Amino acid sequence: MQCQFCGKRPAVVHFTQIENQKKSEYHVCEKCAEERGFHTSLNKSKFSVGDLLAGMVDQTGGSEESKLGRVRCPRCHMVYSTFKESGRLGCSECYETFRAQLKPLLRRIHGSTRHSGKSPVKDSARVALRREIQRLHEDMQKAIEHEEFETAARLRDQIRSIETSGGAKGEAERR
Repeated sequence: MQCQFCGKRPAVVHFTQIENQKKSEYHVCEKCAEERGFHTSLNKSKFSVGDLLAGMVDQTGGSEESKLGRVRCPRCHMVYSTFKESGRLGCSECYETFRAQLKPLLRRIHGSTRHSGKSPVKDSARVALRREIQRLHEDMQKAIEHEEFETAARLRDQIRSIETSGGAKGEAERR
């Protein structure tokens, strides 16, 4: 797309102006934008994900921050302060090593520390039922491991009840 003012250079500044309930869009080159006062200092500053994450993480106290910066991953030897600068972890073990620092950060960014993914709207009831059965199976397995057999039997009965109810018969047969 070419500049709307000079028609010579490619448009790199795009903005929308609303005046008297009338919307106008402009696409101009950097030079024309500067000449007309449309250019801002934000266009010249570089912004990185690392800066964003560092800003979110920097809410810790000074002495605590110096301790956190020295936390090191035993596998890739990445230091937490390096993660703050780059916004990238070095290996899969970094997630476990920096867990205490990452949890509040992820909660602030995503609203949760557990990934729930998306489910189709059309089959949302069936997907929710499948997740509930899966959760109950996991709970039953934990109960068995802890030798809580009465709890395990109650969970087993609950799973059977759900699977034999109308909505989950097809799910139980597919397993």
